[in-house]
Amino acid sequence: MELLGTGIALLGAALAVGLSGIGSSIGVGKAGQAAAGVTAEDPDKFMKCLILQLLPATQGIYGFIVGFLTLIKLNAFGGFILSETGTYISLAGGIGILAASLPIAIAGLLSAIHQGKVAVSAIGLVAKRPEESTKGMLLTAMVETYALLAFLVSFLAVFIPAWK
Repeated sequence: MELLGTGIALLGAALAVGLSGIGSSIGVGKAGQAAAGVTAEDPDKFMKCLILQLLPATQGIYGFIVGFLTLIKLNAFGGFILSETGTYISLAGGIGILAASLPIAIAGLLSAIHQGKVAVSAIGLVAKRPEESTKGMLLTAMVETYALLAFLVSFLAVFIPAWK
């Protein structure tokens, strides 16, 4: 029972990494399919397509960072002892860390999928008008804004001192 708070906090870390990673893999996969088709027609467009394909991967990185910081907060690499007094994280602390992890978990999942869809369209733009690739990158990056905001909230919230 004393590790229940730690277990719930670990669930938060797992959701941050897992859901944002799933979203990124879906987004990168969709964009990769489009990029492969364009590159098959014109190999010179590979780099422009690759950049657009990589953009949805950042949400997975954000989730990984939040998950890793949660493990540091829990002292997972030193035996899950939270303080020098030998106390584990409380149930309330674990729920707090779970809640702190949810913004990037949910926003990372959804924004990466939608960013992948925008990247597919931007890759189509590169296929027809390669000189307009910068516009496609900007359109794709706009979706990133919301993942970045969620990342910042999760990043800061994991370190709220009350989560003990």
